[in-house]
Amino acid sequence: MLLSLLLTLLFSLVGALPTPASAVVGGTPVPAARYPWLAAVGSPVFLVRASGQFCGGVLTAPDRLLTAAHCVDLFRAVPWLLTATFGRDDLGGTGGETVQVKAVRVHPGYRETSFKGETVGHHDLAVLTLARPVRRGVAVLDRPGSARTGEIAGWGGTSANDLFNTRLRAANVPVHGNAVCERAYGDSFDGADMLCAGSATFDSCEFDSGGPLLVRGRVVALTSWGYGCARPGYPGVYARLGSLP
Repeated sequence: MLLSLLLTLLFSLVGALPTPASAVVGGTPVPAARYPWLAAVGSPVFLVRASGQFCGGVLTAPDRLLTAAHCVDLFRAVPWLLTATFGRDDLGGTGGETVQVKAVRVHPGYRETSFKGETVGHHDLAVLTLARPVRRGVAVLDRPGSARTGEIAGWGGTSANDLFNTRLRAANVPVHGNAVCERAYGDSFDGADMLCAGSATFDSCEFDSGGPLLVRGRVVALTSWGYGCARPGYPGVYARLGSLP
């Protein structure tokens, strides 16, 4: 029974997780110490990535991690299959610390639609409770305000076809107003719980959904979805933090 469940989860993850936007295109390697609150969210059943990583997360309390709902929705009944790894520059290494997850709480308004074959997450937020507290700084959350520039960070691919990058990277990205996002995505974009950022040079891509969009060093949104990676006219879409689960 347990083996069957693990195999089902593995095949579901392999098929489902690479779709949403989630990594850093055009970024440069950075030390994990720059973001002590940033975690690589993964699972030992996700064998296709170093450290089992498939998403990112933001520490908001010693035992609480904020991430994207679409990353962890499959694990609500088996949260102990999830891990959060902090302080690791390269997921192929052994630095930092890894903590098991004991509970998953998904935003009650979370739902999925689609845009040109890409999964669209609405209220794409979830909170993970860690099995033990970690002793490290927590992220400061804020609203984006009128900012026009932000910063993204993650361990994912550097292009749509890059499944093997394991280095933490970061990039500065333009933050767009709702009108730009609506022109790109039409009714799939909801400015009440989404914002968009990025360009054809710097953008989010695969394997870091749930990672941060920062403005002035504060987390204002989490990587959620997008149409391709750094595709002209289609910036990445991020989940606003206005209504946490």
